[in-house]
Amino acid sequence: MTSAYDEDLSLAIELADLADAASLARFRAVDLEVHTKPDRTPVTEADLTVERAIRDRLAQSRPDDGILGEEFGTAGDSTRQWIIDPIDGTSNFLRGVPVWGTLIALAVDGIPVVGVASSPAMGRRWWAAAGGGAWTDDASGEPRRISVSQVADLADASLSFQSLAQWRGAGYLDRLLQLSERVWRDRAYGDLWSYMLLAEGLIDITAEFDVKPYDLAALIPIVEEAGGRFTSVDGEPGPWHGSSLATNGRLHDAVLAALDGER
Repeated sequence: MTSAYDEDLSLAIELADLADAASLARFRAVDLEVHTKPDRTPVTEADLTVERAIRDRLAQSRPDDGILGEEFGTAGDSTRQWIIDPIDGTSNFLRGVPVWGTLIALAVDGIPVVGVASSPAMGRRWWAAAGGGAWTDDASGEPRRISVSQVADLADASLSFQSLAQWRGAGYLDRLLQLSERVWRDRAYGDLWSYMLLAEGLIDITAEFDVKPYDLAALIPIVEEAGGRFTSVDGEPGPWHGSSLATNGRLHDAVLAALDGER
């Protein structure tokens, strides 16, 4: 399928290639440099290297577009903004756990329309552009279109909740526990992996708190083009509200009601 954003998607995939090469070169390196940011989260030299590489390439290819990145903030003022998380899952990266990746999005007027999630240590990549479907590459290396599940009852649903600490800190732990009693299965897969499992139809619900736009923007087109629905926990669209709820669409209203305290 074609999309009005095919050229932007091609560039995003090129950026993901650059990112994968830079990040994999330092994955499990014994001399990896790690620092603590003011918010007490870790940042590695690989985070910085990846974001610099992406920004340099965008400066050449899209000099008039804006950029929002986790490590170097906002640059430019445009209705078109590239949103970058150089390594989503930095804690996994620095511990040698392969569940991490680079997230690259293009938002137009604040709405994410292109998303690439690339996880080189797992050998996987997912991508989407508005109107063009959601895709991944499987073991054969051939693109494969993906779609969410058709589960329509919470009792049959698989839920990923990211971490108990997030839910406790947001004051929602009791509602999570109540929701977990209503679903078939609950796990904490974490980071981009939960959303990609959802987009492939392998789980049905994922939600988290204490998230920034660069944690979510690339995931939104992939989930939505796969047929899912993506909002905040309060039902607001977009990556700007500090929380996320992604579902296969059929379950979304029921989960929103459960998290609002309704039974």
